Amino acid sequence: MSSKALALPPLPSHDTDGLPPLARRALLVGVLGAHVAGAWALMQVDAVREAVGEVAPIMVEMLAPPAPPKLLPPPPPPPPKVVQKTPPPPKPLITSEPATPAPAPFVAPPEPVEPAPPAPPVAVEAPPAPPAPPPQIKTLPATAVRYTRQCPLEYPAASRRLGESGKVVLRILVDEKGMPREVTLQKSSGFARLDAAAMRCAPQSRFQPYSENGIAQAVYVPAPFTFDLEE
Repeated sequence: MSSKALALPPLPSHDTDGLPPLARRALLVGVLGAHVAGAWALMQVDAVREAVGEVAPIMVEMLAPPAPPKLLPPPPPPPPKVVQKTPPPPKPLITSEPATPAPAPFVAPPEPVEPAPPAPPVAVEAPPAPPAPPPQIKTLPATAVRYTRQCPLEYPAASRRLGESGKVVLRILVDEKGMPREVTLQKSSGFARLDAAAMRCAPQSRFQPYSENGIAQAVYVPAPFTFDLEE
């Protein structure tokens, strides 16, 4: 079939503005009917029918929406755990009554044993008594002991020349015989030469022994020594 046979009839080109509305509508209906009739006539041709049959599925496939994605079925739930119950142990079967235990043989109690007599006490000697502590030596005033011989006190020449004077007090331990056993410096004069002169003099002195209830005792007594430039 040629291209002339497939072309649709052109619409009338004359002016239809002068027609009334009813006539204009009838004219449009007629034109549409002519187009429909021409299309039906074209469809009666075999070549046109085949061409339309090939194009129609392509258009339908292009217009068809895409198929939704297939949803996978959820995984099956895990099988329930089977708890195996252990059956209780079977009860023992009592086949016969328990045998009665035989009575214990009679044992005579042992004869009482008399206790041995107690051993005699051993005499223990008492330890010796500790020695008595020595009596504490008393300290008496200087007037409690009387000199039987007083040493001559020498004034150091250097002390006289330098004008040194003062009083020295010694502490003397007088024993039971009146002898000076110990001599220590109790109070210094302030001058070493005067203190040394008194320490040299005191051992040469003798005293009357001090006694209590007729018993002589050793005592401490202070002994003053005075160094005076005017004497």
